[in-house]
Amino acid sequence: MTDASETSLDLQFSVPFVHRLRVTDDVSREDFRELLAVMESGDAACAKVLLIAEQALSDPTDRIAQQLEQSDCVQLVCAPVLVQGGEEIKNSSDTVDLILNQINQLNLDRRSYIVAIGGGAMLDAVGYAAAVAHRGIRLIRLPTTTLAQADSGVGVKNAINHFEKKNWIGTFAVPWAVINDSALLHTLPDRDFRCGFSEAVKVSLLKSDTEFAWLCDRANAIGERDAIASKRAIHQSCLLHLKHITHGGDPFEMLEARPLDFGHWSAHRLEPLTNYQIRHGEAVAIGVAIDTIYSSLKFGFPEKDVRAVCNCLTQLGIPLWHEALTPTERLLEGLEEFRQHLGGRLTITMLRAVGDPVDVHEIDHVAMRTAIDQLQQIHHQRVDSSEPKVGSNEQAEATNRLKYPR
Repeated sequence: MTDASETSLDLQFSVPFVHRLRVTDDVSREDFRELLAVMESGDAACAKVLLIAEQALSDPTDRIAQQLEQSDCVQLVCAPVLVQGGEEIKNSSDTVDLILNQINQLNLDRRSYIVAIGGGAMLDAVGYAAAVAHRGIRLIRLPTTTLAQADSGVGVKNAINHFEKKNWIGTFAVPWAVINDSALLHTLPDRDFRCGFSEAVKVSLLKSDTEFAWLCDRANAIGERDAIASKRAIHQSCLLHLKHITHGGDPFEMLEARPLDFGHWSAHRLEPLTNYQIRHGEAVAIGVAIDTIYSSLKFGFPEKDVRAVCNCLTQLGIPLWHEALTPTERLLEGLEEFRQHLGGRLTITMLRAVGDPVDVHEIDHVAMRTAIDQLQQIHHQRVDSSEPKVGSNEQAEATNRLKYPR
C-alpha cells in the first residue's frame, strides 16, 4: 500500500518578475536612449523589434522607427504596423490575428520585442497577442493617453472584448517595460485627456487621503491641462497602481477582492450599453461617483467626501451622468457579470473613508438604486447651476461641455 505522503504533494513557489517604468519628456527625440536601454540582445547579435502603433500617431512612430533602424543593437524587422485605436480594436480578434501573423512571418521569438504605441485599448489588444505568441514575447508599452499612463499601462492585464462583455478573452502578463512619455500626450483631445484622471481619483480614494486632497485642490488646473500638475497627477497615480500590483499580493487576481476595480462593476456594464460611445475614463468616473454615494448610504463614507469626489471629477471636466444609466435594472446586471468575471462569489470594494476600503459580498439593490438616483440629482443640480441665463449665446456650449467635454 502506497503511503499518502508519497502520492500527494503541494509545493508553493514564486516566479520573480521585474517591472520597468521609465518617465520621459520626448522618447521620439532626445529621450530615445531610454527606449533603447530597456532592450537586451542576449546571445543574439541584435534583438528583433516589431513596432506597432495607432494610425493617428504616425509622426512620433516614424521618428522612433528611424532611430531604431540606425541602431546597431536592435533590428527593426519591418516598417511600423499601424492599427486603429479606441475600444473598437478590442471588439473583434482582427488586430490580434494581424499581429500574430506578423510575429509568425517575421520569425519573432521570446527574446524579441514588440513596442506598442497607443492608448489603453490598443495596448490591451497588442498585449494579448504578445502574451500568447510563443507563450510570451517581450512587450514594451508606450501609453499615449492619460488613462493608460496613470493606470492600465503598468497593469498586467491583456484582453479583448467578447460576448459584448469587457475583457472576456485575455491573460495576465507583466510587460517588459513601460515608458510614460509626456510628448505623446500633446495631441490628445481635451475629452480624452481629462477623463483619464478618473483613475487617479479612484486609486487615491483607495490608497491615500493626502493624494486625494491634492487632486481636489488642483482639479481645475489639471482640467485646463496645466503641464506640471497633470504630470505629477499621472505619475503619482501610476506609482500607486504599480505599488498595489507589485506589493498587493495578488497581481494576477487569484483572490476574490480586486480593490483597483473600485467603481468598475457599473463602468464595465455602462460601456457596452452605450455601444462604447462613452470613454472608459468617463464610465469609471460615473462608477466611482455611484459607489461613493452607495458607500455613504451603507458604510458611513462621509457625505462631505461624497461632495468632494463629485466636485473633483466635475472640475476635472468629466461628466457624471449618462442616459444609459436608466433603466437601472439594465445596469444592475453588471453585478452578475462582475461576479462571473471574478470566478466565484461577488466581491466588490467599497469605502468606509478615504484610504479605508472594505470588501462586500452582497449589494443592497434598493440602496444602489437610491445612489444612482442621487447621482442623477447631483448632475441636474450642477447643469442647472452652471447654465447661463436663457437667451445667452453661451448656454448651449456650457450645457454640452458638462455632458461631453471637448
